[in-house]
Amino acid sequence: PESHRAEAEQRRAELLEMASLANDEVAELILDEKPVSEELLKAALREGTLRSLFTPVVCGSSKNFHGVQQLLDHVIDLLPAPSDRPPVEGVIPRSKEKEKVLRSPDPKDHFSGLAFKTVSEPTGDLVYVRVYSGELHPSDTVLNTTNGRQERIGRMYRMMGNKREELEVAGPGIIVAVVGLKSTYTGNTLCSVDAPVALESINFPKPVISVALIPDKVNDESKLGDALGRLLRDDPTLKAHTDPETNQLIISGMGELHLEVSVDKLHRFPGVKVATGKPMVAYRQTLAKPIEMETRYIKQSGGRGKFAVITVKYKPLTKEELEVWQKKIEDEGEPADPNNIFFDENIFGGVVPKEYIPSVEQGIRESTLKGAKYGFPCVDIEAILVDGKIHPVDSSQDAFKLAGKENFRDAQERAGIILLEPIMKVAVVAPEKYMGSLTGDVSRRRGIIQETITANNRVTIMAQVPLAELFGYTTDLRGSTSGTASFTMEPSHYQEVKEELADLPAKK
Repeated sequence: PESHRAEAEQRRAELLEMASLANDEVAELILDEKPVSEELLKAALREGTLRSLFTPVVCGSSKNFHGVQQLLDHVIDLLPAPSDRPPVEGVIPRSKEKEKVLRSPDPKDHFSGLAFKTVSEPTGDLVYVRVYSGELHPSDTVLNTTNGRQERIGRMYRMMGNKREELEVAGPGIIVAVVGLKSTYTGNTLCSVDAPVALESINFPKPVISVALIPDKVNDESKLGDALGRLLRDDPTLKAHTDPETNQLIISGMGELHLEVSVDKLHRFPGVKVATGKPMVAYRQTLAKPIEMETRYIKQSGGRGKFAVITVKYKPLTKEELEVWQKKIEDEGEPADPNNIFFDENIFGGVVPKEYIPSVEQGIRESTLKGAKYGFPCVDIEAILVDGKIHPVDSSQDAFKLAGKENFRDAQERAGIILLEPIMKVAVVAPEKYMGSLTGDVSRRRGIIQETITANNRVTIMAQVPLAELFGYTTDLRGSTSGTASFTMEPSHYQEVKEELADLPAKK
């Protein structure tokens, strides 16, 4: 429209200036004030993208299908083709030294591919595979190195929206939808049987918001379970569990919209009708202070008894201490604990035999999964076993495991509990005239504004806001700015809930 012509011309001039950084011919045409063809502009932008001189940004909305076609066109025109990329690196499965191996984007190399998406269909699961090397054909037998099982490839399709084209071969860079796979899911590696390789899997973020699912009728629970199972296979960022206390079915995801879309998908399954309860925040808890705790676990009820005495030092960890522990775990090649519970022993004289120490650790870790008082997982804690006693007859691994569970439970009561809530990194973009009202609203939501950036009559507000205060924010923001503002959020960290809100989750 005419009202935007001046701004559009300015933006195009800026685009040409960026393109000139990658292409001398474009620079000369600009200096001579001559037009730059679309073909030359695309070539210059692609060259600059491949050289990492700049990053293309495309605006749009997948929900309303605005800009989606332009995005796909730019993916083809600007982003690197498989031949532009270096060989993908993997490891030889189950090798002791995790021996690395390369797979080139060459049809003549051994086949390797990564399953990155599954879609449940009435005729069976459709698994999307990105081919990294070699070729894939219908009826091929391939190895799933994630679970060690062999799979037979059924039909293969190139997906185009709701249309599909059957393929006889898929080479490097091709994304193909495969039917007939029995035990392949998102994140699994498929490869040639005679040349095993495990590619880097997909790391999915942890859910940050939950909602209770309530079946319309009790008899609908089995149908809901089947539908939810298929939905969980399709979407690894969606999690589900049954709360052992309330017996509620809880689904957790990455935000309100994510859960709304997931519930809408459930309603599409025949016979499934569900209502939802208010979302619940994924709170955490930790110890209020360091403490040394002794537990004497002695049980005697006829026959062999149970005897275990342990003393454990606990300490809530600071950010700096966490980093030290995480580096130590990484250097030792141990798997990371998502809740950052770090266990060690400092036993002298063999007062607790080596075979009992893992049982103490197991008991403590199990106890941290559901903390005292609030019932949320405990995080960021160091536990050091420093002393103990055994009985020559009654001591056992089971006794020391139970002692570990009891020890941490008692430590929480003695040290006290700090409740932690998830904090989100939020970016709000709106017309500049709304800056005052929006910053005030962020503050009312217990948010901390970190930065405000104004440019071209628009403002970007960067803030950290508790997730509990962001329920319904999309609707509120749309209403207060007449639909002209938007916001994004991503998990930042956990921090202590303010004192006046500390009893809120206890009422759940």
